[in-house]
Amino acid sequence: MPRRRWTLLQRRWLLTAVSFAAVLGVSAYTIAGWSTEGIHFVIPWQAHALAILAVVVEVAARTVKLTWSARSVGVRLPLRASLRTCLAGDLAANITPGRSGAEPARYIVLAQSGVPSPSALVILFADLFLEMLSLGAVVLVAALVFRHAGVVLGALVGVLGGYAVFVLAIGFVGVVLSRRQVGVEPPAWARRIGLHERRWLVVQSWFDRVRTTVANVKHVNPVWAAAAFVMSFIHVATRLFMLPALVLTSVATVPLAPLALWPLGLLYGASVVPAPGGGGAVELVFRAALGHVIPGGLFIAALVWWRFYTFYIYIILGALAAGRTALKAVQKTEELEEELEQA
Repeated sequence: MPRRRWTLLQRRWLLTAVSFAAVLGVSAYTIAGWSTEGIHFVIPWQAHALAILAVVVEVAARTVKLTWSARSVGVRLPLRASLRTCLAGDLAANITPGRSGAEPARYIVLAQSGVPSPSALVILFADLFLEMLSLGAVVLVAALVFRHAGVVLGALVGVLGGYAVFVLAIGFVGVVLSRRQVGVEPPAWARRIGLHERRWLVVQSWFDRVRTTVANVKHVNPVWAAAAFVMSFIHVATRLFMLPALVLTSVATVPLAPLALWPLGLLYGASVVPAPGGGGAVELVFRAALGHVIPGGLFIAALVWWRFYTFYIYIILGALAAGRTALKAVQKTEELEEELEQA
């Protein structure tokens, strides 16, 4: 294996290791800061039962959503393959910067399930688009229910705006690329950056896939797409209940709005943090936003278990369901980055 490839792989995994070390370090710092209140990790069994139920409902909703998104473009995707696709994406997302490994991992699992490349791309974009719409719907409902929540609603709107810009930018780039005509021979600009005949064939194939993908989007079945949106709404809304389930089973007088809304903003806002796992940023914002809301004796347990049920458990489930495939996707992404870097 070329030396340069090993260097790139080492850099990526070193960043992942440093980021997870930062997560653990910030967690330890936070725990130390609450040591005067007493360090407790025990919460009622009912809290764990509700948290596990929320994870099951969230994963199940995403699984059905992806299957129905596939049906909307005329592809039959079994629930088992859909589940593996979702969990592989979770694992790859949580160990890569900016969750960049999620879509390559999901794409590979879909390809292994026999889904044609253009259809897989449509399914993944439809999934992102429905996520954006359902997040907007959940934020709208939350704004009506918690209309006096204050600054946290503004933070959620900001997160929604950033996510919408990201998804719409992907669609815009796809439309622009689909209208470009690519010749057989690489143009001068392509040769200047190292895209000679063999690499240009790869570029041509991707232009063809994007063109076919954009064409397929026009034929999406609205009934199945609407059904998939309902599942997407359930999956996003479920995330509102995780922290309340962990906290209110112990202290029922804690205000509901910050417990429900801040974690939703953290989960989606963490995707813009370059470091894998958030690099400790999630823990710091959690402490700043909720340190005065959750009682001191319960705060550490709430943080640790909320992080477990919204982050670490998905790494475990992803590794069990499709760990090898997810790591293969991460490696392929790194190889592509290396090729572009060399070019």
